[in-house]
Amino acid sequence: MTAPATTRAADWHPAEGLTPRGTLVLLPGRGEHPGVYERFGRRLAADAYVVHVLDQVAEPDQQAVVAEIARLAAGGPAPLVLAGSDTGALRALIAAADPSLRVDAVLLAGTALGAGGGSAADWDGDGWDGELTARTACPTHRGRLDADPGFGRGSLAEPVPAELSAAAEQAARQLGELPVLLVHGEADPVSPVAEARRLASELPRAVLATVADGRHDALNDISHRSVAATVVQWLERLRGGSQLPVVVTLSPADGR
Repeated sequence: MTAPATTRAADWHPAEGLTPRGTLVLLPGRGEHPGVYERFGRRLAADAYVVHVLDQVAEPDQQAVVAEIARLAAGGPAPLVLAGSDTGALRALIAAADPSLRVDAVLLAGTALGAGGGSAADWDGDGWDGELTARTACPTHRGRLDADPGFGRGSLAEPVPAELSAAAEQAARQLGELPVLLVHGEADPVSPVAEARRLASELPRAVLATVADGRHDALNDISHRSVAATVVQWLERLRGGSQLPVVVTLSPADGR
């Protein structure tokens, strides 16, 4: 069962009085809609980042996606970061390589390379309970998905289109020195972490953040606070330039 053809986009903005520190545009994955990212969006907005989550569509037109990203980015605070989860991560990669966009960095979560890398296209789950378990160990997120009539149950069992995986792989080779943060659960049964490691090794400016015991919905899993903090720290470094200068250095109190 797939999600509705379209759902409403969502936006989170910093509180009045805070100077926006950047713009993040996120593309949701299979079965998801923008409201799924409320917790993540609010947390980043509390740190003064503007967050937009695009509508989910059954068969998105990539040029329409690029045009919507450009519209949201126009006049918005830099840096501009494209983000995506699951198949949304693949679409974010493709959009980031589009020459009509000026993107500063990419955030990929639970990247579902599928036909391009293997197992994500073959995972068939074990009913709705099996999908929930594969997605998250967070009881709050699990309960929200279970009670959400707009969520596309069974969507993770739908194969990742081979052409989408191939286009994302090609786009990744075109990113050059663009900074990329990959967030991936070490226990993700849908998209094995080995694929995220491979992709990260092929991107010159990639940082891979693996989440201990993490499941597929890396931004909404039980360690969502630590993941959001990791994203914010990376964003803060990005504000210093594409070389991601160190902002804080931790060392023992005795100076060793």
